[in-house]
Amino acid sequence: MTAITLIEAVTQALAYELEHDPDVFVFGQDVGANGGVFRATEGLQKRFGKERVKDTPLAENMIAGLAVGMSAQGIKAVAEIQFMDFICAGIDQILSHGSRLRNRTRGRLSCPMVIRTPSGGGIRAPEHHSDSMEALFSQIPGLRVVAASSPARAYGLLLAAIRDPDPVIFMEPKRIYRMVKEEVPDNGEALPLDVCFTLREGSDITLVTWGAMVHETLLVANKLENQGIQAEVIDVATIKPLDIDTILQSVEKTGRCVIIQEANPTCSVSSEIAAQLAEKGLTSLMAPVKRVTGYDTVMPLYRSEKLYLPSEQRILSAVNAVLEYA
Repeated sequence: MTAITLIEAVTQALAYELEHDPDVFVFGQDVGANGGVFRATEGLQKRFGKERVKDTPLAENMIAGLAVGMSAQGIKAVAEIQFMDFICAGIDQILSHGSRLRNRTRGRLSCPMVIRTPSGGGIRAPEHHSDSMEALFSQIPGLRVVAASSPARAYGLLLAAIRDPDPVIFMEPKRIYRMVKEEVPDNGEALPLDVCFTLREGSDITLVTWGAMVHETLLVANKLENQGIQAEVIDVATIKPLDIDTILQSVEKTGRCVIIQEANPTCSVSSEIAAQLAEKGLTSLMAPVKRVTGYDTVMPLYRSEKLYLPSEQRILSAVNAVLEYA
């Protein structure tokens, strides 16, 4: 079995569903002839035809509206928004219609659409090409928000998202599209949604993260092990609905928690996790919960973006600060 990248795992999952489910339809700007700006859909139009993999105009509102309308009629629409920053042009369709369809029709209709979107910074992109907007969509009732963090999880979670009867925002951190490779069996086995994945067991501190920041967090956990500190690493994976029980169980064991995210801190997913830990796990905590995040500013251009993104050193500093509490 050949090891593949995260972007190749996305392609593999899309191909599997297109082959095995005639109701799956893939579309978006440049996804057909060009295979997408990051080549996530490369070769799919040639293999499955223009009726199943279709190019659209540069019109995010139309793409989102088309996904809602098709999904309401039973088609499993998999739409791509080329960069997450531009998804706001389609948010009216997602918020006002897609996420509310099941409730509005009292269960008569559902909206089995997936909106795939490259997210996050770290690739020296211009403005409007580097945002992480998971908190914005986590505010919307009726919408799932999922973030991939490895080739295997990208494959399994994307399969699950396409098969889910309700709308899913599927975030693909572009910084790690080609960062690592691993063997991913193309067996059509989905991973569960709505659960966190414990990537590493530990007893001294809990590190909670998702998306691209899983990479740095695991590197920090390895360094901590060399210092005799056992860090438990949790990949949130499904950001909404949040599997807080797994996080609470880990903190009950370790007594300490650091949350790492790429997005800015105010009203963020890390804020929600910290709040729920305070509400439901306060008696387990032996130290305040600490967060390592981006900043409340626009992602800077490439000369400064490394200053914005949480680094291994910033994560280590936060861990050491939490461990100082007796």
